[in-house]
Amino acid sequence: MTGEPLPDKSVPDVIGPGLDVLFCGINPSLMSAETGHHFARPGNRFWPALHLAGLTPRRLQPAEDRQLLRHGLGITNVVDRPTRTAAELSSEELRAGAEALERLVDRYRPRVLAVLGITAWREGFGRPKAVMGRQDERIGGAETWVVPNPSGLNAHVQLPDLARIYRQLRAVGTGP
Repeated sequence: MTGEPLPDKSVPDVIGPGLDVLFCGINPSLMSAETGHHFARPGNRFWPALHLAGLTPRRLQPAEDRQLLRHGLGITNVVDRPTRTAAELSSEELRAGAEALERLVDRYRPRVLAVLGITAWREGFGRPKAVMGRQDERIGGAETWVVPNPSGLNAHVQLPDLARIYRQLRAVGTGP
């Protein structure tokens, strides 16, 4: 898989056709926008969780995000605009991002879409009462899950929990 960066994004999508799991963050941090790589903040637990889940052979660094394609994984965001916190995003931005995400997923056809954050899912997709886990609807043909945001600010979910959840996503994504 050799997905090409999409234009006009401060942090290019890591995407290609037929991924097992496409992880979808809320939006890039300012540090991610500065570096051009996903989950670049030092306190973010995305990279260690992927490795602990057995989805990568070692802990990748943010600058190695394109290597995820070799492992059947990808990353995008609901909203492309970088902010200090996701709370700075408007409901309109989240809804527009959800529509764009659906088109992206329909185009690339990952087996599983994992939205990293319940608030982005609830607001962007108009599901105010949604809960974490597998969703009843499919987005762009993909089985859709909402899982905890790996930000270090989300302290009530610990790294081993994230790793367990990510491992489950891979099992779903590589199923029959």
